[in-house]
Amino acid sequence: MTIAIASAMMAPLSSCQRQAAQPDNPLLQQSTLPFGAPDFSRIKNSDYLPAFEFAVQDTRDNIEKIVANAEDPTFHNTILPFEECDRTLDRVSRVFFALTEADKTPEISETEKKVIPMITDLQNEIMFNKPLFQRIRQVYDNEYDSLQGEDKKLLEEVYKEFVRNGALLSDEKMERMKAINLRISELQQQWGDLLQEATNDAIVWVDSEEQLSGLSPADIEQCKKDAESRGGKAPYAIVIVNTTQQPLLTSLDNRDLRRQVYEASIHRSDGTNKYNTYPLVSEIAKLRAEQAEIMGYPCYAAYSLENTMAKTPENVYAFLNDLIKKYVPKANAETKAIEAYARKTEGASFQLQPYDRFYYSAKMKKELLNISDDEVKPFFNVDSVLINGVFYAANRVYGLTFKERKNIPLYHPDMKAYEVFDKDGQSKALFYCDYYRRPTKRGGAWMDGFAKQSRQRQQLPIIFNVCNSAKAPDGQPSLLTWDEVTTMFHEFGHALHGILSDCQYNRLSGTSVARDFVEMPSQFNESFASIPEVFDHYARHYETGDTMPAELKERMLKSITFQTAYALGENLAATCADMAWHMLPSSEVPSAEAAATFETEALKKVGLLNEQIPPRYHTSYFNHVWGGGYAAGYYSYLWTEVLAVNIADVFAERGALDPATGQDMCDKILSRGNTGDLMQMFTDFTGMEHPDASSLLKARGL
Repeated sequence: MTIAIASAMMAPLSSCQRQAAQPDNPLLQQSTLPFGAPDFSRIKNSDYLPAFEFAVQDTRDNIEKIVANAEDPTFHNTILPFEECDRTLDRVSRVFFALTEADKTPEISETEKKVIPMITDLQNEIMFNKPLFQRIRQVYDNEYDSLQGEDKKLLEEVYKEFVRNGALLSDEKMERMKAINLRISELQQQWGDLLQEATNDAIVWVDSEEQLSGLSPADIEQCKKDAESRGGKAPYAIVIVNTTQQPLLTSLDNRDLRRQVYEASIHRSDGTNKYNTYPLVSEIAKLRAEQAEIMGYPCYAAYSLENTMAKTPENVYAFLNDLIKKYVPKANAETKAIEAYARKTEGASFQLQPYDRFYYSAKMKKELLNISDDEVKPFFNVDSVLINGVFYAANRVYGLTFKERKNIPLYHPDMKAYEVFDKDGQSKALFYCDYYRRPTKRGGAWMDGFAKQSRQRQQLPIIFNVCNSAKAPDGQPSLLTWDEVTTMFHEFGHALHGILSDCQYNRLSGTSVARDFVEMPSQFNESFASIPEVFDHYARHYETGDTMPAELKERMLKSITFQTAYALGENLAATCADMAWHMLPSSEVPSAEAAATFETEALKKVGLLNEQIPPRYHTSYFNHVWGGGYAAGYYSYLWTEVLAVNIADVFAERGALDPATGQDMCDKILSRGNTGDLMQMFTDFTGMEHPDASSLLKARGL
């Protein structure tokens, strides 16, 4: 199942009731828009719950038909119908859960509380349906060796999904797994609500413009706008983004205000205020560990990693420990250099604090490289970065062109939609972008789709990117930092994985790959941001349209690798915290009261307890792990960065914007989804039998 599940508390709609309900609900009707795009001009919040009720029962009915088939089970009468059984539910879910992430109004939140148990129950019903699994198992036993290509891969993935979810368990253990699945889904929904509320509330109110000394006029105006939109308790407000460090700390002169901002970030949901996610963390971790034990694994990491490129926790730790060994001396030297620099102006007794680091590092960079964010941001207008950068690179490398579609209804006025055409002018995909932050959107940046590509369904992909950049006041340009520029390129790399997909089956298409492969296309796509021809095409002054002067460009590109130990260290620390939580047996998972101490001790054990370089996400707001799909998987960002660097080296050797190399990349990786062995795809493109991790530190300037 792609999403799946149903509430025992809700009486299933009868067949005639459902037939009557369907025509009146735009979520259940075939859209007449291009690509079958969701018609947000017609969809109301009140449509979602009845659409889910219908779609869940429709899935149930389709499963019953498969089970009731009197013929011997075959690929065509069992696996193919199973692949299509939740098609309506998939469509409804993709629209609804896009909003729970990007525009979670109170009404959407209330609906989610009813929907999550409903689809979790359905997933349990399906995964533990013994007659259904028996048919699937018979097909696997009888036809696996004779099937070819995507048919064989589809059968393998379906069979393994049932086994990994407990289809071979005893009745008693099945019941326990059902209960665990339901409880985890409830806890993750609570996590999402609580963390969003905590982050939105972690505002530092500022009484005067003088306190904002060091910020640019545009940033000060943004603080004023943020204050107005969040209740106006003071004239200015500094809002908190999802990561530990906050972008404005590079510029704020007021040290006490820097401290307040940093502490608001790290304490947003750790129980030092009215928000405390640790009880959720502890229970989720314990339940995951129990899941693994029921399935015969010593810990959740072992269970989770079996289906990835890394395969085992031992392989992940071997990878991480090698990086840590090389990183620590670089990090210590970087910290000493920043503190020594700060002492030149603050005195010999000055003690560098984590909220000081970005501030003095920025000043140091300004002095040594004569560069600052405020100097380059006028050249990074969000519209130019998208059209003249992100889209331009995709055109040069993959032959894609983009046309804005203003007649496509959107779920928020800040969005835009583009039709994507291939090099032959054929319509290829629909792409939405939603780049500006708002209180109803969770932090971070991501890619997903309203529909995945599938030849079986005759469906072209409908893909979207979501980011959290500040939207400038009306009439002013929205300017980005370099980090936000690379984030746009990163998320569009995921989008390309969906847009260029050419697979038979929905289950296998696009980004339906292992976690430690899925981040590779996105991290690789970041490399185009700094390729001179691409950079010159989008880095244009928002007023004059002039390209960035060569001398400024040289300084700016050099600055990318200035003091990069921090970025690697915060990622390593978050990764090791994630792994530590998921290496535990259920009996050893710490209580909510001991959670913070556990993280501290875990980082100390691997040599990463460093006040100056805290985790990119502390446990209490680590959404990837507790609210998303990256439990025991955050390492994949570093793992896939190695793959991405290796692939970028191939492009550099053949020509960074070479269309033939782009076609090769598309044919061997981006179009293939999860239709083959992922390591073999990497080898087919690069010619390398194994990834070369030695290039990672070099690429980061370390």
